Amino acid sequence: MSFASTLYLCPILDLLLAKIPSEVQAELRLGLQEALVNAAKHGNRLDPSKQVSVKFSVSRGTYSWVISDQGTGFSPNCDCHTGAEDLLPEDFSENGRGLCILHQIFDQVHWNREGTQLKLSKQVKRQRALRH
Repeated sequence: MSFASTLYLCPILDLLLAKIPSEVQAELRLGLQEALVNAAKHGNRLDPSKQVSVKFSVSRGTYSWVISDQGTGFSPNCDCHTGAEDLLPEDFSENGRGLCILHQIFDQVHWNREGTQLKLSKQVKRQRALRH
């Protein structure tokens, strides 16, 4: 799916989360919203002539999204793969916090070399009903 750069993301997020188990939807919605805002706002500079595209796939309980923008790219320098948000320095920027949120929510966070494409993955184990 592709859409013009916008911060009106509710219908897009609803579509992207339609096949996600309900117990992880809120967490993944936060992470995907952060990634889409970054692509539209920081990547495409909210230029409505530029597109954000999202590809979704699921395989063996791993949900993956590839988010691309048409911006100039960036070099992610977030060093928070394992740290909790309360360990961040007080002067850490909003943008840095967003990148750290991605690392806390998703199992895989990977940018392409140009910094214009982000792959996010999350392994979700379905709860099995208890047998009596």
